[in-house]
Amino acid sequence: MSVTVRVPAKVNVQLAVGAARPDGFHDLANVFLAVGLYDEVTVTPADELSVTCEGPDAALVPLDRTNLAARAALILAERRGIEPAVHLHIAKDIPVAGGMAGGSADGAGALLACDALWGTNASREELLDICAELGSDVPFSLVGGAALGTGRGEKLTPLDVGGTFHWVFAMAERGLSTPAVFREFDRLTEHADVPEPVASEPLLDALAEGDPDALAAAVSNDLQTAALSLFPELADTLAAGRTAGALAALVSGSGPTTAFLARDPESAAKVAEALRASGTCRSVRVASGPAPGATVVAGN
Repeated sequence: MSVTVRVPAKVNVQLAVGAARPDGFHDLANVFLAVGLYDEVTVTPADELSVTCEGPDAALVPLDRTNLAARAALILAERRGIEPAVHLHIAKDIPVAGGMAGGSADGAGALLACDALWGTNASREELLDICAELGSDVPFSLVGGAALGTGRGEKLTPLDVGGTFHWVFAMAERGLSTPAVFREFDRLTEHADVPEPVASEPLLDALAEGDPDALAAAVSNDLQTAALSLFPELADTLAAGRTAGALAALVSGSGPTTAFLARDPESAAKVAEALRASGTCRSVRVASGPAPGATVVAGN
C-alpha cells in the first residue's frame, strides 16, 4: 500500500512585512498564488520512519527528521498515538531553497498522504492546525489556489481569481536562507517606522478580475530589498526579464528565485527564452496559476 500526493509551488504576488514581533516572527500580509510546478510525496508503510528524495537539487534536501515531510508524519502520528512507521519519498520539481515553498509543499503533502494511508480522518481544521505548527507557508500548500495569509502567514482567507496568470521563474546559482533575509530586513529597517502590513485592494481586485496588467502594477515584496542586499546579482536577472517584456519582475518570497509575470503563454515563452540566454540565472521554468493545493493522485 502507498499514497501519493501532489503539491504545488507558490509565488507571493504581495508580501507586506511588519516589524519584528517579540517572538521574533513578523506580521505579514502575504498574498499567495499557487502555480503549476509540483512536488510529489509518496508514503509507504515501513519498519521505521525514513525519507528519500529525487529530482533537481535533491542532494540539498535534508533526509533526517528536520525535513518538514518527516515532521508532518511525526506530529500526526503523535496526535493519534501510533508509530510513524513510514517511508516518505519526495519527487522534487519545485526549486530547492528558492522562495517557492518547496519544503512547505513537502510537509503538506506528507501530512495529507499519511492521513490517507493511516485512515486517521483528520478534519480540515486539524490538518491546517498541524500545517501551521510546521511553518508559516505550509497551510497554503495544503489549500492552494489563491489566499491572503495574515499573522505570520498561516491564517488564510481564500481569494477569488478571475483568470489564469502566466509566470516565468528564474532559478539562481545559489540559495538564500529565509531567516537570513528576514534578519537583513530587520537590519535595513532598524531605524524606520515599519507600517502594519495590509493587503493591497488594487492587487486583490486585479486577481479577482484576472487582469495581468493591473496585477503587474500592484505586485510588491517588502523582502526584495533585503534579498538584493544579500544577493546583488539578482538585480541583473530582474533587469533581463523586464527587458525581455515581462509585465512585472520581483523576487519570489525571500528569494532567490525571481518571478516574471507575462501577459499570455506566448509572452511567457519569449521571456523564458531571453532569461535562458542572459547568463544571469541557473535555470528557467514556466508555469501558470492558480493551481490546486495538495491532492491525492494515487493510493491503494
